[in-house]
Parts: sequence; structure tokens; C-alpha cells
Amino acid sequence: MPLKLSLFPSASFVQSFDGVEVDAAHGYLIDQFMNDQVNDRDDEYGGSLENRCRFALEVVEAVANEIGADRVGVRLSPSADYMGSGDSDPEALGLYMATSLNKYGILYCHMVEPRMANAYGGGDETPFSLLPMRKAFKVTFIAAGGYDREQGNKATADNHADLIAYGRWFLANPDLPRRFELNAPLNKYNRETFYTPDPVVGYTDYPFLESSA
Repeated sequence: MPLKLSLFPSASFVQSFDGVEVDAAHGYLIDQFMNDQVNDRDDEYGGSLENRCRFALEVVEAVANEIGADRVGVRLSPSADYMGSGDSDPEALGLYMATSLNKYGILYCHMVEPRMANAYGGGDETPFSLLPMRKAFKVTFIAAGGYDREQGNKATADNHADLIAYGRWFLANPDLPRRFELNAPLNKYNRETFYTPDPVVGYTDYPFLESSA
């Protein structure tokens, strides 16, 4: 699995991992630069879409130069509004970033569906999907947000993404690939244990398929 960092890794630190995913999503620092609802700078890092995305692309370039572009991925959530960090034209933002990332030769682009809902049933109505971004990005495109087994299979079959990322379902099902393979029932996740300081409860206490059968 890649190591997810919000800023710059060191070459020595990443040696124990497969790569680095630059977290330019969900209201963190890099995401704040990109979004016009929070970025009020008047220098070369503010104002226009190109300026607001400058810092994110500089981070990607620096990480790629440090460890190799083939070990770098980027996570984006152009439609999210976490901590008040949103953009007035998320589709343009996502499309610009997906297009711009091509020149760095990175391994993948990992993007969150609008409002964490997807185009394959369920969730809130959204003004756009990730399909334009998927078409713009030339290598592996990963989509995340609200997918179940059937929806993920359909998204990849319809070429809306190369891969689907699962978060909540993987947390609650440590053997999720096996359960998907067998179309077995899934453990229900408990939102109350998300992001707790306990190292076990909500993280490593969900049963495997064999022990829950």
C-alpha cells in the first residue's frame, strides 16, 4: 500500500513503503490552496485556477523528483467542502488537475466522487461525475466514495475508472476482497468508532469471514 502524506516525504522515510500518495483532498493544506472559497491570496498562488493549483502541482513534482514518478499517486476531492474548503467550479478544478498531472508521469490519480456519492445508484444528486476527469487522465484512475460491490464492478466495466477504492467497507471487513469474490455478507461498520484513539476498537476488532460464519 502507498504511504499517504500531505506534504513532502524524505527518500529515507519512504524506502519501507511502495510509494507515496499526496493527499491533496478533504480540506487539508494542499486542497485549501486549490479552492477559491478559502484561498484569498493575491500572489502567484491565488486568484486564477492555474495559480491556485500551482502549489499542488509543485508538491507532486517535488515528490516525483525525490522518489520517482512511478511511485507517486495523488488523491483529490474537487467537489468536497470539508472545513469550508470548497470551490465554485469543482468540475473545472478536477478537470484541470487531472489534465495537468499527466505531465509528471505519476502512477495514478485517486479522486473522490462528488458528495461521496456515485453515478450508479444511491446518494444525492450531483451536478457532474468523474467521467471527464477519468477521460483526461492518461494512466490509472481510481474512484472512491459510496461504492458497493455491484457498483464498483459496473464502474470498472463501463470504463468509468480503472480501480475502485473502498474505505468504510474495508475497515469493517479485513477480508473484503474474499467477501467480494464470494459475494458474501459484509460486516456493518460502526461510525461511532471512526477516528477514535483506541488502537483496537473500530480498527482491528471486526471479524474475518471464517470467524463470523
